[in-house]
Amino acid sequence: MTDTPYTPPKTWTWDKENGGKWAGTNRPIAGATHDAELPRGIHPLQLYSLGTPNGQKVTILLEELLALGETGAEYDAFLIDIGKGDQFSSGFVAVNPNSKIPALLDTTTGIRVFESGAILLYLAEKFGHFLPKDLKARSEVMNWLFWLQGSAPYLGGGFGHFYAYAPEKFEYPINRFAMEAKRQMDVLDRELAQNRYLGGDEYSIADMATLPWYGNLVMGEAYNAGEFLDVGSYKNLLRWATELRARPAVQRGRIVNRTWGPASEQLRERHDASDFDLRTADKL
Repeated sequence: MTDTPYTPPKTWTWDKENGGKWAGTNRPIAGATHDAELPRGIHPLQLYSLGTPNGQKVTILLEELLALGETGAEYDAFLIDIGKGDQFSSGFVAVNPNSKIPALLDTTTGIRVFESGAILLYLAEKFGHFLPKDLKARSEVMNWLFWLQGSAPYLGGGFGHFYAYAPEKFEYPINRFAMEAKRQMDVLDRELAQNRYLGGDEYSIADMATLPWYGNLVMGEAYNAGEFLDVGSYKNLLRWATELRARPAVQRGRIVNRTWGPASEQLRERHDASDFDLRTADKL
């Protein structure tokens, strides 16, 4: 704890310099900061995203749908560089007024879809895959999908921010969110001790939503916090993550719109299946 406790002012004001590494991506107002149209490709689905865990959810599902032969799931994935403020362009705000990636435009219907969980649900219902039709089984998948949507902000915006990105480290917030991150991993570990996948015996959008967040975490690839959180102790979660990471569609989906990490795992934009073989950063 700091020697000089913070006393909130009567009225909060925005300090643009306060916020650490990603301070420039956040502001207290919505709306566009500049005019710029979004690019448009030739495929039915236009995705505007970045290869963060939330972006990976959608590209994993799209690659899984294509692997099943759903040609209508062909997509163009355009990079939204949040460090440069692309999410605040007028074109992006028109697709997602919340200015967060990912955002999807279905050119066959003219429907915009924003928020990663909503995109997963939209695509699963549109193509009829990875979401059970039986009410009981569907409800269980939806339980875990909504669990993820509600839980991941405590991992990323809570633990990840204070442990890895905040300009200074403080014991209280790190302990608070480390405890929650471990509790969440325990929730998943206990569920996966009973079921192969989240919600049952069938691979679903609940797994695709959760893998980029808690799969990366349990494999020691998030926030350089594997030892700190003792991630190796969550054996069932680790088994699940290892199995899913071996799927070819997952491997493809994880690198779309990614601009960091090994060059072979960076595919800045995706417009054709051949891009995985020809246009990763190590080949350009």
